[in-house]
Amino acid sequence: MVLTTSYLVLHDINPTVKRIDDSSSESGDKWEVQLRKGCLELAILASLWDSKLYGLEILRRLETDSDLVVSEGTVYPLLSRLKGLGWVKSEWVASDAGHPRKYYALTAAGKQRALEMVAIWARFSSSIRRLLAPLEKGNR
Repeated sequence: MVLTTSYLVLHDINPTVKRIDDSSSESGDKWEVQLRKGCLELAILASLWDSKLYGLEILRRLETDSDLVVSEGTVYPLLSRLKGLGWVKSEWVASDAGHPRKYYALTAAGKQRALEMVAIWARFSSSIRRLLAPLEKGNR
């Protein structure tokens, strides 16, 4: 199964919508979108670390805990892909709201993958932080 990303929409902290395929975006905006897109898979796995959540709860957790404002049209295909990889499982649960909700949870393989990704992230972000240190000093 091959998924394309031309439909991916991510939002910045400000209300401006960032679109991957928006040719009018400045290169800096595209860079930020690509950076956020690259972190999204890890962010979803992390949001499911402690408990099972339904889709809207995942979106809310991403927004409140990481300032990633992501559309449903982005999260659900990614959850489906993660499920296909065996990293996420889902189940329908009856709800007091009247309709059942699809809850997502990490599998053992998903927890292992999240730990691997965190280790990669820690190494990468540490090395980038060292590289950027002179720029941050020059900005003061």
